[in-house]
Amino acid sequence: MPEEDTINPGIEDKIAYSTQKGVLFNGDIQEILPFIKSESIDTVFADPPFNLSKVYGAAVNDSKSDEEYIAWCSAWVDECIRVVKPGGAIFIYNLPKWNIILGNHLTEAGMMFRHWIAVNVKLSLPIPGRLYPSHYSLLYYTKGTPKTFRKVRTPIETCRHCGKEIKDYGGHRGAMNPNGVNLTDVWNDITPVRHRRFKSSKRSANQLSTKVLERVIQISTNECDLVMDPFGGSGTTYDVCERLNRHWIGIEIENCEVIIERLQTEELHPHKSEDYME
Repeated sequence: MPEEDTINPGIEDKIAYSTQKGVLFNGDIQEILPFIKSESIDTVFADPPFNLSKVYGAAVNDSKSDEEYIAWCSAWVDECIRVVKPGGAIFIYNLPKWNIILGNHLTEAGMMFRHWIAVNVKLSLPIPGRLYPSHYSLLYYTKGTPKTFRKVRTPIETCRHCGKEIKDYGGHRGAMNPNGVNLTDVWNDITPVRHRRFKSSKRSANQLSTKVLERVIQISTNECDLVMDPFGGSGTTYDVCERLNRHWIGIEIENCEVIIERLQTEELHPHKSEDYME
């Protein structure tokens, strides 16, 4: 579990599960977050409901008015800003519609903008009168200059039909780093999580690829750092933290049994990643 001086006493009865590296709380974020001590978290990753009227369970209202949703998000974002360490990172995964507003909120709160990462995943149908939405937004902010930023390299792209490299890199291919190219802020190599090899049969809602979380955690933390994810979902963040030797704090209001099962079984597998960390 995370060090005792990270969590104030008073919510022991909300602990649903714990390991040597992390602790999962069953409850509402507005109830749990105030017990997390200020400036104690190295990285926060948040993947909240998108307010699309999806059914997550009786405890989740995903049909708020726009004003209610932004007010709700602003409240938990402020708590995330409070608990993150100086130099620590906050990542928020959401629709561009909402992250435009949340990014402005983070900027006005004094956080440092690092990146708007476009995660290219087509999961919806074309919308009449609009461009085909094909990416989710991943905001990356830090509380001042980042204390940790680790470079990620990705494999040089090849054609899936002929196997040849797609780009010639201006004739400078011989000077390329043998470990790959620098990770960009457009992630085209993230696949939807649908196969039962990667997704619990007990969860019908969307689930993030472990590849997204591996990059977030590898970029912004070192081993034994503390990661918080206040929207546990299927437990992807906690699973990745366990495998990458990071401590973690989780909060989930509806799906704790799914998360616990994931952390206790080896039946669900991470997505293949060929990223190289420097």
